[in-house]
Amino acid sequence: MSWARQGQKRRATTMANKENNKLKDLIKEYGIKDMNDVHFFVKMLMAETIQTALDAELDEELGYSKYDYKNKNTKNSRNGYSTKIVQSSNGEMELKIPRDRDGDFEPQLVKKHQTDISTIEDKVIFLYSQGVSTRDIQKTMQEMYGIDVDDSRVSRITDKLLPLINEWQERPLQTVYAMVILDAIHYNVRENGIVTKKAAYIAIGTDLEGQKDVLGIWLGASESSKYWLSILNGLKNRGVQDILIVSVDGLSGFVQAINVAFPQTEVQRCVIHQIRASTRYVSYKDVKQFTADLKPIYKAPTEEAALFALDEFEAKWNSKYPLGVKSWRANWNELSTMFKYSPEIRKLIYTTNAIENFNRQLRKVTKTKSAFVSDNALMKLLYLTTMSIIDKWTMPIRNWGMILDNLMIYFGDRVKISL
Repeated sequence: MSWARQGQKRRATTMANKENNKLKDLIKEYGIKDMNDVHFFVKMLMAETIQTALDAELDEELGYSKYDYKNKNTKNSRNGYSTKIVQSSNGEMELKIPRDRDGDFEPQLVKKHQTDISTIEDKVIFLYSQGVSTRDIQKTMQEMYGIDVDDSRVSRITDKLLPLINEWQERPLQTVYAMVILDAIHYNVRENGIVTKKAAYIAIGTDLEGQKDVLGIWLGASESSKYWLSILNGLKNRGVQDILIVSVDGLSGFVQAINVAFPQTEVQRCVIHQIRASTRYVSYKDVKQFTADLKPIYKAPTEEAALFALDEFEAKWNSKYPLGVKSWRANWNELSTMFKYSPEIRKLIYTTNAIENFNRQLRKVTKTKSAFVSDNALMKLLYLTTMSIIDKWTMPIRNWGMILDNLMIYFGDRVKISL
């Protein structure tokens, strides 16, 4: 090691020792023995630091420091202090806000009417986003930060999200989406003291660059095709002109609603939902074989091969479970859409797995709530969780270039891309 490097190291060690000695002296002076004493000392140090900064702000405003009358070039002067109680990350503290005689001084560090100088709102919103109950938020804020946060304050803090949610719900969208998946997840919400079922309608879109996004979440009564139609029309009002392919579950009237809003859109019914629906008619002892015999249908390489497999399936099971077989025939138009596309596209549309995975992440956060106190309470949590999820959606869908080439062949001029 060079002499210069050794010298730098010695100087750094000396400075560190001096700082440690100062700290030891402060610990002795203030009799710090436990974490409560540490908490009090940090709080006091923070208050003193803020106080010094406030005084410095007034010095800058007046152009001279306290008692430095030689450099005073203004008729304005100091006019004592006003006391202010503020919340900090270390609990409640009292500050002395300096005043000027003209009443023009407005400190920037602790602004007028500001009573919270901590990141308390960020902490509360973070805890809320994790599905933590209001009671546990109160307990955590008191134990960790010495701050009392009652129910109404938690509500007021999280209510600041509502304008952001409205802005997000009404934001302009892309003109064309390659694929959109539609689904709903159900929650209990209290209304006038009565618990009712609410559907959270969810739309996840993939744009022409292969990027996924949650287009919106809407709360309504139990899931209905009529409400879905209003949502689809809402997407049009936000700028969506075309959707190439939509994947949906088996809700009655869903296809008709899509055809009304977007007449050119191809509709693929979720195969997994179809399997679940058809096995409702099947005895438990036969479910395993029944579902195994369905696999050659939806895994077939072509629609012709799928229909051949469906004929064989019907021959085997129709006499025993005619309703289960009939549902495949009745829904074939939407179940067979996938067969015209390449395996890469088929994989993306034949189930609503993408949205099911999204719903699963929502349930992780909402599962502790037997019932939400209001629509707003539910919507705030869904929004925060959604923002956390989509932050991770940074990459386009795998093999998107190949998928886009196929879409351009299938849909021609409807695929509008900027080169």
